[in-house]
Amino acid sequence: MMLRYALRTVRDRKGGFLGALLALMCAAALVTACGTLLETGLRGRIATERYAATPLVVSADQNVHRTTVKHKGNGKTKTKHKAKPVAERAWLPDTTADRIRTLPGVRAVVPELTFLAAPLPALPAEAQGGDTPSYGHSWESAPLTPFALTAGRAPASADDVVIDRGLAERAGLTTGDRLTVQSTQAPRTYRVSGIAAPDGHPELRRQTSLFFSTAEAERLAARPGKVSALGVLPTAGTDSDRLKQQIAQALKGTTAQVSTGDERGPVEFLDAAGARVKLVSMGGAMGGTSLLVAVLVVVGTFALSIQQRHRELALLRTIAATSRQIRRLLGREALLVGAVAGVLGALAGLPLAGWLHSRFIDMGVVPPTLERTAGILPACVALAVTLLGAWAAARISGRRIARLRPAEAMAESAVERRRPARGRMAAGLVLLIGGGVLVAVLGILHTEAASTPVTFLAVVVLATAVSLLGPILVRGAAFLLAGVLRAAGHVGILAAANIRGNSTRMASVVTPLTLLIGMTCTVLFVQPTLGDAALAQAREGTRATWVLGAQGPGVPSAAAEAVRRTPGVTAATEVVRTTVRVGLTKYQAQGVTTAGLARTWDPGVTRGSIAAFTADSRSAALSELAADQLGLRPGSELKLHLGDGTPATLTVAAVYRRGLGFGDLTLPHDLLARHMDNPLAATVLVAGDASRSELTAALGRFPGVAVVTPETADRLQADRQQENAEVNLLAMGLVLAFTAIAVVNTLAMSVSERLKEFALLRLAGATRRQVLRMLRIEALSVLAVATVLGTGIALAVLTAFSIGMTGGAAPTVVPLVYVTVVGAAAVLALIATALPGRLTLKARPVEAVTSR
Repeated sequence: MMLRYALRTVRDRKGGFLGALLALMCAAALVTACGTLLETGLRGRIATERYAATPLVVSADQNVHRTTVKHKGNGKTKTKHKAKPVAERAWLPDTTADRIRTLPGVRAVVPELTFLAAPLPALPAEAQGGDTPSYGHSWESAPLTPFALTAGRAPASADDVVIDRGLAERAGLTTGDRLTVQSTQAPRTYRVSGIAAPDGHPELRRQTSLFFSTAEAERLAARPGKVSALGVLPTAGTDSDRLKQQIAQALKGTTAQVSTGDERGPVEFLDAAGARVKLVSMGGAMGGTSLLVAVLVVVGTFALSIQQRHRELALLRTIAATSRQIRRLLGREALLVGAVAGVLGALAGLPLAGWLHSRFIDMGVVPPTLERTAGILPACVALAVTLLGAWAAARISGRRIARLRPAEAMAESAVERRRPARGRMAAGLVLLIGGGVLVAVLGILHTEAASTPVTFLAVVVLATAVSLLGPILVRGAAFLLAGVLRAAGHVGILAAANIRGNSTRMASVVTPLTLLIGMTCTVLFVQPTLGDAALAQAREGTRATWVLGAQGPGVPSAAAEAVRRTPGVTAATEVVRTTVRVGLTKYQAQGVTTAGLARTWDPGVTRGSIAAFTADSRSAALSELAADQLGLRPGSELKLHLGDGTPATLTVAAVYRRGLGFGDLTLPHDLLARHMDNPLAATVLVAGDASRSELTAALGRFPGVAVVTPETADRLQADRQQENAEVNLLAMGLVLAFTAIAVVNTLAMSVSERLKEFALLRLAGATRRQVLRMLRIEALSVLAVATVLGTGIALAVLTAFSIGMTGGAAPTVVPLVYVTVVGAAAVLALIATALPGRLTLKARPVEAVTSR
């Protein structure tokens, strides 16, 4: 019976439930999209290309490991093993092949060398294949795909190169042409001796392959005695799974691993394997924030919907409906609306996830080699979450009306309760205190990974506190605005009375506006706060006169050496950047050449000295943050794993304060570069009085290397940071869009319910223009309250973030951007008020007053 009544109620009050349906549908779409990204990170397929004809691939372990043994009081021990991936490719000793060749079923073991080999920008842009990476290999490894010659011959000398057919077609190259390649050392021009294409397999879409002679490939790889992988080709009829077990047994005691099937993809595309972790993190963060925002918005929407039906529910109580029956009715209505919204939202979330995935690929966050997983699990989870959220929101919002006695319910349906419920106030104060605690914690967090989730959680918690304390805040604001509103005449006085007398309804509108302004300002200003501090530190610590940069993969050491020989140059510092692991913790690291370092670089040393760092090739300099986290000081021993997982032990020679500008660890250039996939310098800092034209002339044989001022280099760095900010904005943009929809939705619901109120005003002599003016004044008053609250929340959170991350309480707030945010919120509020208001006023007053 209750379900039938719920169905009739939903059918007869479509307009009243439309707002809740829209809020729930948006929530389901967000959860589905974030869940799909999360599932892609966990189970997304990375298909192999280069190893298409190689059933088994042997590679080095791409992780660093830590095993801890905890002794319990009863004499037992608990062993825990953890592993974290390294940033660069780990290489195998070439002697590993000797363990495999003699195994039964092995036809051949093919060594693979994979290294940087990029055609220089002298080629047309389309010939570069967009952002497709370009790798060099030995022709000896061509059978792994397999590549076969379609024209020309195999590389026979150090001057020969075989290119894949895709590059040949894009660049218009044929056999006998000359091609300049930037690899791990100085650029070199090769003769195209042949063109190759996969034999019996599709063309390579995710990479460009260049093949060199064995000796030249070993020189360019610069890893003597090592290989990047081993391809195992079995004899005909050999069972691959059984052979895998035999190989694993033969490799026992080494760090080598055997991969088959889809496991080969992560071996070939390291960036895709690393992107999985990033996508899990982003999907989880977006999903968690979306869920919290959705709960807040949906509860507010249901609260407004139930408030509009207060008289109807009170009448049910007076005709003997029990509290339990009211709760069951509201619960079943919510489940009906939630089921429809969940299905529609889940269906909308699947293409939304595809769009997000493609945008992340375009921005370079996710490589195209990581294929999106389109499973049904995220949609099912979204439907379940929507149903549960709708039911819980309805029960929470309808708790008071269901608990009231019939007479009290009728009294409250006529006049709004003067004092909010004590439970609501207590919960609001608890959340306000909780938000304050989060802000305080944010001030002592010094890493972006730790502070970012706390930042957005603090905004949501404080906005929830505003939601619960809203009636009191609105009444206080109405008291403060009374003088201003009286200046608007009789319409302003009426608006002030409406705000003061309907504080609960107005609070339901203030909440999404506060969340929108607070969350948007936080998202927009978090990255600039961190980026501006980093740029300021880098600018203060750079003493160079000129900076060398490259349009291609980097600046080769030969270019830096040519600059050093230029008259007037006193120092040229090569800088490479990667990440290393200290224990399992990842740190940003830079490698610098030490000759004349003090002339180009000043990190703000607070302990130790730069001289001590440059005097010892096994030393390191640490930021104050890293030194405090690791408990190290000058003279301490630092144990770490380099980019490719190679362990190293160094001595701390200096501690510096400009860690945001220069990274947490600074190591000798050669030590770091030898263990990087791209050992070319990201920048070269040049000191001296040589002119730009003199430096440019010295760099004549290095295409793509440019000489710029430090200020120009700063602007380029700022542009790269802006790209990162755009990624964060995209990640949180959907949450902001959802919040904006909630603002419009809530305002429209709030105005639409006032049909009889407007009709009475019209019958009392008010014109349509006066009623609309009253609505505008109310909307602007609510906007003013939300702006103050949202700005206060954002400012508190951003200040705490700035203290923790930069050491100063000076968040970066761009006035024009802030004004734009408030202006956009004002436009939304005015439109969402004016349109429903005009539609409501179309009804004839007499008919509106006598309607149900």
